[in-house]
Amino acid sequence: MTGLRYVYAVCRPLGAPLQAQLTGIGGAPPALLAHRGLVAVVSTVPEADFCEEGLKAHLEDLDWLAATARAHQGVIDALTTVTTPLPLRLATVFRDDSGVRSMMEARETDFLHALDRLEGRVEWGVKVFTEPPPEPATDERARTAATGEKSDKPMSGRDYLRRRRADTRAHEADLQAAESFADALHQRLGAHAEASRLHPPQSASLSGARGRNVLNAAYLVPRNRSEEFVELVDRTKDEAGGLRVELTGPWAAYSFSGFAEEDARHGASAGEGR
Repeated sequence: MTGLRYVYAVCRPLGAPLQAQLTGIGGAPPALLAHRGLVAVVSTVPEADFCEEGLKAHLEDLDWLAATARAHQGVIDALTTVTTPLPLRLATVFRDDSGVRSMMEARETDFLHALDRLEGRVEWGVKVFTEPPPEPATDERARTAATGEKSDKPMSGRDYLRRRRADTRAHEADLQAAESFADALHQRLGAHAEASRLHPPQSASLSGARGRNVLNAAYLVPRNRSEEFVELVDRTKDEAGGLRVELTGPWAAYSFSGFAEEDARHGASAGEGR
């Protein structure tokens, strides 16, 4: 079986070695491929899995996709501890080392400009969620909630609809307050970051997170100011008023390098560089 060259990221020559036990896609240790002052972090992967036909088949296998994404992210995380990596899109592959070097040479100016801009900086993610609304109260439960007393008399249809409208108005008011909090938080955190990026809200059905996502943002922060940024986020949790604030990171600057998104727009994937 032949192999393809899988590229995780591009960076400058490392000032420290990667973790000795680090493994990438398929359990193989990543290698460093140098070219003109840049380094591509690569692995050899089976062509049967990463050719166009193989990837199409694997798109239906969520377990395979999850394992591949975890291995990819593990390499990026390890790189982030020793350098500033520019992550490439998941499943960016080339026929051989020559194809990888050609890519680095063609994009050398862009890579070097991005590395200058992002050197010493990391990405932090902040999400804000509402708590899931309670189940609609019906009949006896609605009456008990409204009056604190139980009754053998069933709730009328008119009373039930009135109760439902009140619940809906209360939920809408809570959602508006949550969105106002999220907007204010984004402005505050953005003032303590060099750049920020708003991402589309996460779908609860895809993420599995509880509640509605009202803020999904990324912040570019100098590494030496990360502790201050984390403390700021932690302080805002006391002001959230029942909302859930989640902080993730530090990550490589996915949202600010432009390369993972650029590769997606230009279709970089299995078979590129053949």
